[in-house]
Amino acid sequence: MAAASDVTPQAAYIQHHLVHLNNIGEKQSVIAQFNVINYDSVFWSALTGLVVVLFLWLAARRASANVPGRFQVFVEMIVDMVDDQAKGIVNNAKSRQFVAPLALTVFLWIILMNALDLVPVDLMPAIWRWTGLGAHHGDPLYYHRILPTADLNVPMGMSMGVLLLMLYYGIKIKHPGGFVKELFTAPFHGHGIGALLLAPANLLLNLIEYAAKSVSLGMRLFGNMFAGELIFMLIALLGGAWTGLNATSISLGIGHVLAGSIWAIFHILIVLLQAFIFMMLTLVYIGQAHEGH
Repeated sequence: MAAASDVTPQAAYIQHHLVHLNNIGEKQSVIAQFNVINYDSVFWSALTGLVVVLFLWLAARRASANVPGRFQVFVEMIVDMVDDQAKGIVNNAKSRQFVAPLALTVFLWIILMNALDLVPVDLMPAIWRWTGLGAHHGDPLYYHRILPTADLNVPMGMSMGVLLLMLYYGIKIKHPGGFVKELFTAPFHGHGIGALLLAPANLLLNLIEYAAKSVSLGMRLFGNMFAGELIFMLIALLGGAWTGLNATSISLGIGHVLAGSIWAIFHILIVLLQAFIFMMLTLVYIGQAHEGH
């Protein structure tokens, strides 16, 4: 590991922006990592979740059977889109009464969390320095990240929730006996002694399948948003290279504005796409829990 004096200003800038506001301070032990709570991720994910709930509540309250306004039409388009996807994937109408609103909430929640990545990288640190809350090392908000989905804990926590729903509906639809039986008898079916010999392999494959679905669901969202956040930081370094009115600085400044604008526009697609993929996979996995092998 390089000594602290060997770290370049650019590397120090990136490292600073990738550290969370948490409860472990300067502790770096392995045990400490198991007790970490990233307060910034908790705050911003809770805040965006409340905004989504408020948004849907206002939409329901303002809904009218008369000529709808633009806000109602916009919300109805999103609701219909999610409902159509749920109908095509989850074949149980009673389950859809819960699953469809869940998918809608997840879709909008992830969009809003992902959209925080469009906030300029140095805007929040500048605010913290201006208020005196993050000007120096040791200040309360010296370390602070506002993108919850770039914190592995948040996407993996959401994917664990999807896993619990998969298990819940699997047990509810197939009943406990049928669910356990399927764990040992699918996907390789056998009879007599063959079924007993295949049971361990079937159980292992089913456990791996559940684990793979959960891990890939969370890691996909985390990986894309972490990479996008990192690219914004690298682009910000171009603007930080300004040294005055000279050719090099002007070129880097123009490159900073162009690259930042282009990436921000492209990143809007990533923000929406990742939310849609997470929502669709949530529906697919819950729909698969209703089906037998």
